Amino acid sequence: MTDLETRAAPPRAGALRRAAPALAGYAAVRALGLLALFLWSAARDKSAYTLLTARWDALWYVRVAELGYGYEVRLANGDVHSNLAFFPLLPWLERLVAAVSPLSYADGGFLVSLVASLAAAWGIFAVADHVYGRRAGVCAVLLWAVLPVGIVQSMAYSESLFTALAAWALYAVLTGRWVTAGTLALFAGLTRPVGLAVVAAVWVAAVASFVRERRAAGRDDPSVPAEPGTRTRRVLGMALAPLGTAGYVLWVGHHTGKGPLGYLDVQAGWRNGFDGGYAFARFVADKFTSFPSALAGVGLIVGVASVVWLYVTGVRQRQPLPLPVYTGFVTALALCASSYFGSKPRLLLPAFPLLLPLALALARARTRRSAAVLGSVAVASAVYGAFWLNGSGPP
Repeated sequence: MTDLETRAAPPRAGALRRAAPALAGYAAVRALGLLALFLWSAARDKSAYTLLTARWDALWYVRVAELGYGYEVRLANGDVHSNLAFFPLLPWLERLVAAVSPLSYADGGFLVSLVASLAAAWGIFAVADHVYGRRAGVCAVLLWAVLPVGIVQSMAYSESLFTALAAWALYAVLTGRWVTAGTLALFAGLTRPVGLAVVAAVWVAAVASFVRERRAAGRDDPSVPAEPGTRTRRVLGMALAPLGTAGYVLWVGHHTGKGPLGYLDVQAGWRNGFDGGYAFARFVADKFTSFPSALAGVGLIVGVASVVWLYVTGVRQRQPLPLPVYTGFVTALALCASSYFGSKPRLLLPAFPLLLPLALALARARTRRSAAVLGSVAVASAVYGAFWLNGSGPP
C-alpha cells in the first residue's frame, strides 16, 4: 500500500466540467430508478413518494426534526426504540428547509437526499479521478448509481448525505486540505455512527504524513515538504475530525444520564450492537436448514466473499492509504453488527472505494462494452429497487 501522496486539485470550474459526464449519467440512472418505482407502486396502489419520504427510518428523522429528541416506542417484548439512535444532521437540515420554504419536513428530507446524492456522486468521481483518472471516475459513479440498493440514494435517509461528506473528506485528505477534511469528518460524524470511519481515515493519513516527513528529514530529502503551516493545519484537521461523533455520543450519554456509554444502551434497545459478525453468521447458517432458503444462504456467502475480494483487490492495487482504512471501517461495522440483517446492503452504500477495482476494469474495456454492461445493470437495478421498496420490511 502506498504512502499518502497529494497533488493539487483542479480549479472548481474545471472540476465541475470534468465531472459533468459522470453527474449526467448518475442523474439518468437515478431518474430511471425513480420511474420504475413510481410505475411499480402505481400498479400496487401505493404511493412511491410515501415510500421515499414517510416510511421506516425516514419517519424517525422527521419526528426528530419536528419534535426534537425524546420520542420512543416501547415494544411488547420489552425493547425500547428511541429516536436518540438517529444522528442529528439530517433532521437539522430538514428543519432548515422547512423554515425557509413551504416544504414539509419530509419534503425537506427528500430534497436534501437528492442534492446530497449528486454531491456524493461528484465526490466519488473526484476521488476516483484523482487516483485512477477521469474514465475510471465516471465508471465509479455509474457503478455506485446502479447498485441493487441504489434507490436508497433517493430516499429521505442519511446514506446519501453521509457518502457525500465522506467522499469529499477523503478527497480533501488526498489533496492535502487537512482543515477541510477534518471539518467534513466532523459533519459526517453528526450524520451516522459510521462517521468513525472518516475520522479513522483522516487520523491514519495524518499520522502517515508525519511519519513520512520525519523519515524524509532524516534523509535530508527535499521532496517531502514539512512547512510549519502544513503541520498546524494537519493537527487542526485531526482535532476537528472526531468532534461530531464524540459530541453527539457524549450528549446522548448526558441526556440519558448513563454517561459516555449511554448511546450503546440506546442502540441495544434496537437490538443493535457489534458482535464481530456472530449474529450475522448465525443468520446465514439458518438459511441452510431448508430449501429453497439455502439458495439465499449461498447468495449471502457469495455476496460477503465478493465484498472481501473487492477490498483485498483494492489494497493490492495500492489504493492511497485513507481509502482502505475508511472502507475497512465501513465494511466491518456493516457486516459485524447485530443489526437488522436486511439493512446490511444499505449500510455498505457509503463503502464506495470497494467499487474502484470494478471501475478500473470497466475503464480499461471498450466503451461499447462498458456501456452495455452498465446499461443492463441499470435496468435490473431499477426493477429490483422498485420491487424491494414495495416490500414489507425496511431497506
